[in-house]
Amino acid sequence: MHKLDDNRAWLLVVPVFALVAFNAVIPLMTVVNYSLQDIFGPGQRVFIGVEWFREVLRDPTIQASFLRQVAFSALVLAIQIPLGIAIALLLPRVGWKSSLAIILIAIPLLVPFNVVGTIWQVYARPDIGLLGRGINAIGIDYNYTSSAVSAWITLLLMDTWHWTPLVILLAFAGLCSIPEPYYQAARIDGASRWAVFRHIELPKLRGVLTIAILLRFMDSFMIYTEPFVVTGGGPGSSTTFLSVRLVNMAVGQFDLGPAAAFSLIYFLAILLFSYVFYTILKMNEGEP
Repeated sequence: MHKLDDNRAWLLVVPVFALVAFNAVIPLMTVVNYSLQDIFGPGQRVFIGVEWFREVLRDPTIQASFLRQVAFSALVLAIQIPLGIAIALLLPRVGWKSSLAIILIAIPLLVPFNVVGTIWQVYARPDIGLLGRGINAIGIDYNYTSSAVSAWITLLLMDTWHWTPLVILLAFAGLCSIPEPYYQAARIDGASRWAVFRHIELPKLRGVLTIAILLRFMDSFMIYTEPFVVTGGGPGSSTTFLSVRLVNMAVGQFDLGPAAAFSLIYFLAILLFSYVFYTILKMNEGEP
């Protein structure tokens, strides 16, 4: 009887399961349903199997968007991870200066995505923006609305300003967790600053850096609001990433079947990358 009474506590989690089903499972099943049908209108649909998946995978515009997305994520990691580590190494570890530096560095993380896009849209304008006018004033032709190179530079600068603080905070936390005896032993051995970083700090940062790489890659791979606000996917299609292409297909063209198949492929690709990074993280957990 007591067992029966105890098991009734599981009824308390029923609302949670219902909420999860409503917010996640049911929409996902709806997308799966749409991806397998050709929809002509309300109540007018034909089951076509995996045809939309074949069409999406063969679409050259989606393939080009995928390559742009991978290139953007790779550049984000190549810039932000080393930069975040370098800044974290320069920060004071204790005292009020350390607290003040952390607060100031974390401010960009508090700015909403659409506000970040609007700020940089104005900041980088070649006619009135401080960045745009400044670059053109030194003789460099810069206009993110007409030059693909300028558009990419703008998006990379914007993303670096917005998200490098996350890498800095993670790296700083990892550095603060390194015991002082390691540094004492290095000083006794006469190790150089590079040797200390190479053999003490970098190995100890492996766990937090794996988390930083995972978070930054996933976020940059799903980026939408900022490039949509700043460039709208242009000039031409030079900044049309996967997310922008998906929204254009679903909302702009109202191709629900192909968009549903596209979103599932996109979702599975993100899951695959997440699994790879998670596996790397678990492999590094037991290392010193």
